Amino acid sequence: MTAVGVSISSQTFSAEQQKHLAASITSFLSRYKHITDSYIIEFFSEGLWDTLPPAWQEVLCSLSAPQIADLLLDSTPQGGRSYASVWPLSLLAFRETAHALAFPRMPCRQAAGCGRPAEFHQNPCQSSLLTHIFRKHVKPKKQHEIRRLGALVKKLSDLTDCRKVVDVGSGQGHLTRFLSFGLGLSVIGMEADPALVSMAAKFDRQLLCTLQKETQRKNGGAHVSLLPTGPLPSHVTGWVNPRASWEEFTKLLQRAEGQGVQAGTPGNRKRREDGLPHADQEPLPVCQPLCPETPPGCQNRAWGEGNCTQNQAREDAEFCPSPKPSRTNCNPDQNPSQLTASPEQTCPARFPCWASSKSPCLDHTGAPVAENGPEAGGFILTGLHACGDLSSALLRHFANCPDVVGITSVACCYMKLSTADNPTPPGVLPPPSPTHGGGATLKGEGPSCGYPMSCYVKALPGHQLSYKAREGACHALEDYAQRLRSESGLLKTHCYRAVLETVIRRVEPRLRRPGIQTIKKAHELPFAEYARLGLRRVGLPADPPLDSASLDAMLSQQGKVVAYFSLALLLAPVVETLVLLDRILYLQERGLKSQLTPLFDPHFSPRNLVLLAVKPAGSGGHRARRDGRDVPRGAAVCHPGAVLGTRPQEGSRLLE
Repeated sequence: MTAVGVSISSQTFSAEQQKHLAASITSFLSRYKHITDSYIIEFFSEGLWDTLPPAWQEVLCSLSAPQIADLLLDSTPQGGRSYASVWPLSLLAFRETAHALAFPRMPCRQAAGCGRPAEFHQNPCQSSLLTHIFRKHVKPKKQHEIRRLGALVKKLSDLTDCRKVVDVGSGQGHLTRFLSFGLGLSVIGMEADPALVSMAAKFDRQLLCTLQKETQRKNGGAHVSLLPTGPLPSHVTGWVNPRASWEEFTKLLQRAEGQGVQAGTPGNRKRREDGLPHADQEPLPVCQPLCPETPPGCQNRAWGEGNCTQNQAREDAEFCPSPKPSRTNCNPDQNPSQLTASPEQTCPARFPCWASSKSPCLDHTGAPVAENGPEAGGFILTGLHACGDLSSALLRHFANCPDVVGITSVACCYMKLSTADNPTPPGVLPPPSPTHGGGATLKGEGPSCGYPMSCYVKALPGHQLSYKAREGACHALEDYAQRLRSESGLLKTHCYRAVLETVIRRVEPRLRRPGIQTIKKAHELPFAEYARLGLRRVGLPADPPLDSASLDAMLSQQGKVVAYFSLALLLAPVVETLVLLDRILYLQERGLKSQLTPLFDPHFSPRNLVLLAVKPAGSGGHRARRDGRDVPRGAAVCHPGAVLGTRPQEGSRLLE
């Protein structure tokens, strides 16, 4: 039997190579557990510097902040490395092994250290590759993420011939909105917080209002309706129980679908009298499906924000520009049923019209368009920075549920993953009451934990990852390296907090590592003021007697604090690699191919690795075609590499 492989960035690993990598990582991390498990705020109180080999101490204490970035954190520094002294072989081996074992984090064809993505060079707050209707209420980081992940989900949809997407942990619906209105997919956004669900529906209404105004302006002020490319996105309230079975998950989707919130009351949405759009209506470039092959409007751009550069041309082709909004009066809370059409002005033939939930939506041929909902056929799961156990639960549902044909998973908050030693890690919020999605537990897999998921990693000695090690894996290495190179004053904060920890323990020895919320502009304060504010926040007297000489001696060791924290930060990508590799092995043990690729710019979005998997046709369920027929069992297996490029070594053509 041929081993199932996984493509990791520009590399392709066989099943045995995956296992060998996991074993190497656990052995390496076990050796330096004292670093991954340490808290930098205990640098002085626990004597962390003395835990390092003397030869390491001698080298590290002499390095400037930029040298730490270039000689330690950067895997491929520009201009090479220049050493002022001879480094011990053990330190060199530590650095090289950490870089070698970690998954590559730079997107394909993006040079390291290039700063902000090119799409934000013209305006640091607005992506030049995303139309304005999808930028509203969206921060630059999220703009970058939804644009790239949305394009990847669309490619996965084309590969699997599946238009239905379930966006779990959808929040305010930014990704859901882009997938639906921007890329023409049929999307359900599921979110546990009902307030965010209501906000998502409100933003949908505002988007439709903007499109209505632009359509009126384009048609000389005539009142027309703007009909989206398919069913409206549905925002539902639902809590995904990480320990529930996939059957419970699909029941949750089915229950939530009937309670979903859309940009208007479904029963009040009106259809055109003939139920069909006119074929002679000019397409509306704002809301038509965005096609990379023939991007409308990209040759004669009317952005109003400036022309694109040659470097952006390839990525611009993925997204369709739109004209600036007009000042036509429109109420964003208006029911879409009030956006009626005249017989002369309707949507183009490629746009299916709105329909109530009781009558099917028709395309330009009169054939019904599939409704939202997993029961209508297969669907794709996606989760943008699904927190803690949610990301592992979605992978289990993908592996076990016959209706899930593909998944794109971007994880975060690894410290909130449950483990055998810590089934309820701190910081995990309790489920809402009443809970949506509780029920039967997983069958045949024993107790379910967020880490480890695979049988192989679970059996490896030293595979355990502490809460601190997993929390460290969430830190932004690239951002800290930039601070080092610029010798930012923010480097002072770790030393301040470590010195404050010694003060706290002198005042109250039983109080260890108390939570102190971020003190605004702490690096600009004298330490005495910082200590006064910090002591108040933990309920201690703000003016205890302080030994100035002792405090000054510790504050003078800021360079050592920075160097030690950099050692721990160098191990963060290795810890993240083990967590994600465990998930790849979990899928591999079930005969499922997967691919891991750096999707986002790590300087902009540190948790940038996306796990992509496609289920073989006939693997326990069926894949629904757009024409309503099933893909026959035994059909060719879809490899995720087909989404990101025909040959793994070429990387992602979509993301070039």
